[in-house]
Amino acid sequence: MEINEAIKRAKSNDQKAFNFLLNLYWDDVYGFQLKRIQNENDAEDVTIQTFSRAFDKIETFDEKYTFKTWLITISKNLHIDLLRKEKNSITQVITNTDKKAFQVLDESPSPEDILITEQHLAKLLRDIKKLKPPHYQEIINLRYFQELSYKEISKQLNEPMNNVKVKLLRAKKLLAEIIQDK
Repeated sequence: MEINEAIKRAKSNDQKAFNFLLNLYWDDVYGFQLKRIQNENDAEDVTIQTFSRAFDKIETFDEKYTFKTWLITISKNLHIDLLRKEKNSITQVITNTDKKAFQVLDESPSPEDILITEQHLAKLLRDIKKLKPPHYQEIINLRYFQELSYKEISKQLNEPMNNVKVKLLRAKKLLAEIIQDK
């Protein structure tokens, strides 16, 4: 499959085209993030978010640009957002003696937050049970509730890691649709 054809088919929601583009550009985006973040898990997470955002917005892609550049731009912006979040959670405090100290914001949940979270979790579990086919439920469970790595999920399901990533991406997208339909 040619890149331009894959992009055109992806705009028509062709899953094989999505897989083709993911496989073709995964190493480029992941390598870009790994150089910036220097943590394999975080780089992988940002890479998955990059493809998720790109596939959600693929109809906005302008063919006069290269697809790889578009993906890298999305990835760079996601990384900047991540850095902003981290920066906002730590504030710098300057004491009278001009020694710098860092104050980490207390983000531990209040009793009310815990109750709300438990209620949301129960609702989320009900929504996850609505995912069809059931292998989407399983992959969500393995990744987010059992907290397995992609490699561990790949071994457990006896599937290639890229298939696991694509299934997880689809499962999250379907789950988001279920949640939004309420």
